Amino acid sequence: MCGRFTLTADLEALQALFCFRYQGPLAPRFNIAPSQEVLTVVVEEGERVGKMMRWGLVPFWAKDDRIGAKMINARSETVDEKASFRHAFKRRRCLIVADGFYEWRKEGAKKVPYRFTLAAGAPFALAGLWERWDGPSGPLETCTIITTKANELVAAIHDRMPVILPSERHGDWLDPSLDDSEYLKTFLQSYPSERMRMYEVSPLVNSPKNDVSACIEPVNSR
Repeated sequence: MCGRFTLTADLEALQALFCFRYQGPLAPRFNIAPSQEVLTVVVEEGERVGKMMRWGLVPFWAKDDRIGAKMINARSETVDEKASFRHAFKRRRCLIVADGFYEWRKEGAKKVPYRFTLAAGAPFALAGLWERWDGPSGPLETCTIITTKANELVAAIHDRMPVILPSERHGDWLDPSLDDSEYLKTFLQSYPSERMRMYEVSPLVNSPKNDVSACIEPVNSR
């Protein structure tokens, strides 16, 4: 699964990489957790637009928004089959912008956190789905991160990883007129291990209350 990630790059750098329009502030985030707002990129009227959405997908047919807590991830193997994700996979795909994600390794009674980034440290796009739910307080836009089998690097810590989309896939992934499920599922591959790095980080990240730069700093090797 992917249950925590980071986005510390400044807005101008992200816009240069992902070519989207966005209005509003964007603070660095060192420990993004489910139910919080995340930066997504969608296509509206042929233009890429950055939007803040709540992490945890609420299907359009849901009776209430509490279901979102169980919908932070969608498995790549069944994303086109599950009722919760099938509609969004056809019509509502997005990029979820990040520059790192966390996974935990069990060591006895402890869970030791690690951060994964691209080898060069650049921001990247996670394959996401989004939905708009019409609730009693008005429309709510939510999203989920698609996961796949871990590559060799991540597998040392966890058996799943988020799908990182290479830049040449962004256009097709965002195209709402493209609904060929078999073709789209070919995008949902493990990112190459040799193009990533990992390092152990502080247990500070274990609590979503801690959203500080110390969360991404490497701990000393043991």
